[in-house]
Amino acid sequence: MPALGNAVWTGHIRLSLVSLPVKLYAATQSRSRLTFHQVHEPSRKRIRYEKVVPGVGPIDKDEILRGYEYEKGKYVLLSDDDIDEIKLEAKKTVELVQFVDRCDIDPIYFDRPYYVVPEGELAEDAFRVVRDALRRTGKVGLGQIVMRGREYIGALAPCGKGMMLETLRFDEELRKSEAYFDGISDAKSDKGLVDLAEELIQRQAGPFSPEAFSDSYSNALEELVKAKLKGRKAISLEEEKPEERGGEVVDLMEALKKSLGGKSGRKSKGSSSAKASKTSSSKSKSSGTRKRSSGKAA
Repeated sequence: MPALGNAVWTGHIRLSLVSLPVKLYAATQSRSRLTFHQVHEPSRKRIRYEKVVPGVGPIDKDEILRGYEYEKGKYVLLSDDDIDEIKLEAKKTVELVQFVDRCDIDPIYFDRPYYVVPEGELAEDAFRVVRDALRRTGKVGLGQIVMRGREYIGALAPCGKGMMLETLRFDEELRKSEAYFDGISDAKSDKGLVDLAEELIQRQAGPFSPEAFSDSYSNALEELVKAKLKGRKAISLEEEKPEERGGEVVDLMEALKKSLGGKSGRKSKGSSSAKASKTSSSKSKSSGTRKRSSGKAA
């Protein structure tokens, strides 16, 4: 078995009277990105920052307290000891108190995933039972977990041969969407346009393939640094030209048809009615012309 690194949490998951010892490991890792320092160009020396108090000058780190500004220029001061006193005890049991369908949890609540691994061979039987029961019912188990002195909502679900616990944000952490979307009108979309957009989506639908995406900016930045180190000319990123993007969309129907390659499998209602209207208008004009012609002849 490969080295798993350090567990971020060790404790028990409890389902009624069933308690299984587990370890949690971070399921994600930060990509090793390039970091930069600010450098003074004339001297080629790194720029440093000092903590300074106006009228006092530079100060030592141990002289600093945390301050909450309750009025302009007025602070409640808190020391590290004050903060430590209110840290939650490291509760070592996640009590599963509710079970819901995963689709009932809005994705905006999901925060960070952790792999859940049974601790020791004796825990595997109970671990598999809970995992398989969650999988067969299609449910996610919810409980609360304390990590790093903070409390989180935890959502437990099957994940391959193991399980995954995802921390969820509390409701008060989310901004309400109404304020952002109130300006969008309640007008109904044109059915013909929606049909064409739906067909375009269906044509490009498929299984999720995360390997199809890459961090092109970070890759280019790394190449840029390598080129500089080797004394080569720096290579700039090429930007997509406006004409390559198709320019500004004026006729939405025409743009959707072009996206489909001009071979839409469905005939949109909007398109059909437009053609019918055009045909009817042409016939009307033609009929009027014949009547005027026969009047002149008389």
